[in-house]
Amino acid sequence: MLGFSCRVFVLSVLLASTSGLAQDRRHVSEPGLPVSVCVTLTSSAQSKDDTQRLQDSINHCQPGAAVRLIAGAAGTGFVSGPLIMKSGVTLWLDRDAVLAATTNPLAYDNDGRCGTLDHKGNGCRPLILFNGTRGGGIVGEGIIDGQGGQPMIGHNETWWQLARRAQTEGSKQNIPRLIQIDHAHDITFYKVTLRNAPNFHMAMNAVQGATFWGVRIDTPAGARNTDGIDPGASQDVTIAHSFIRTGDDNVAIKAGSAGATRYISLIDNHFYWGHGLSIGSETVGGVSDVLVQGLTLDGTTSGLRIKSDASRGGLVSNVSFEHVCLRNNRRPIDFDTHYDAKAQGSKIPVFRDIVLRDVTGASGDLVMRGYDDTHQLSIMLDGVRFAPDAHWKIEFTEIQTGPGGVRPALLGKSQSAEVYAGCVGSWVTFPGS
Repeated sequence: MLGFSCRVFVLSVLLASTSGLAQDRRHVSEPGLPVSVCVTLTSSAQSKDDTQRLQDSINHCQPGAAVRLIAGAAGTGFVSGPLIMKSGVTLWLDRDAVLAATTNPLAYDNDGRCGTLDHKGNGCRPLILFNGTRGGGIVGEGIIDGQGGQPMIGHNETWWQLARRAQTEGSKQNIPRLIQIDHAHDITFYKVTLRNAPNFHMAMNAVQGATFWGVRIDTPAGARNTDGIDPGASQDVTIAHSFIRTGDDNVAIKAGSAGATRYISLIDNHFYWGHGLSIGSETVGGVSDVLVQGLTLDGTTSGLRIKSDASRGGLVSNVSFEHVCLRNNRRPIDFDTHYDAKAQGSKIPVFRDIVLRDVTGASGDLVMRGYDDTHQLSIMLDGVRFAPDAHWKIEFTEIQTGPGGVRPALLGKSQSAEVYAGCVGSWVTFPGS
């Protein structure tokens, strides 16, 4: 164990559930498809660049209506550079419709750096931008393909190869995100598939109200920095009934200097390869009121993860993980206040009021690591069951238990009456696999 410094409190009764508060404050139900369409566009083999007609259609569409994309002849699709969404306008991709991101770095360029490495990064615009919008979103059973694995026009490598080279050379890559949502309100994503993003699939900053329902995110495990959905400095966000496999965090809830992230719900989702469900690593703005309920993590490197360090830490509190199934994870539980062991600074991360209830996993390392004796990690375990060969690694952590107990046993704690059974019947194959 990691210098075991664990304070144990066995409770005879379960503490009051925090999940009544730790969630999206809106009443969220399954969205529907638009009832009003302002224009319908059909893909064509003759069109090599659809950016202008797509942007013109968005610009002329009235709030409350949709730009509808439908598939033409087999093998055709829409090819586009950056698009800017308009308040109240929805992009509707019919089944079999494909919107492919151009692989030309010049199309995304901000200042001559897109498609290059340097020490700045952020040299590219995203494929789709929501900036200061209210309402609207992207819906339908079609596909947005970032083409991250295709060679860049004018280059001899792909976006993903550029990202990997940045890692080996200690540089920063200038690569476009697939979708960026900034300072927006009440955005909806429904049933759409996002795949092969060059960088993050969905990045959010200062968003008030967002719903992701039935979304599929599908990108290879080796594609660097291809996070699935990243809420940052945002409030009232629900991610539900979605399927995510990607090359980095499946979901990463962040709070940097732009402000707090809180009132987040993740309900009945399925994660596959990726780095797991993460909070952090930026937590300086504070993350709170998070409810995770009904989640499977099948093959993620980490499972339930909270990560930060002294260079970017803050308070993470009131987080509930309920009815979670894990398997094939290196670190099914990975709560670490020393994410970067070399980090220095005074922004000490504090994780408290964390609840794990009915969490079942297989083998692997179960890490709970507070910062120091003054900044303990505070957690409650209730019905937490792992395989007998799972290993607890605990440091500077105060643990409480509910009546469901915990397995494998911890020092001074009663075991769960239930043994590890592997969550039989909970596993779902990625749709279309």
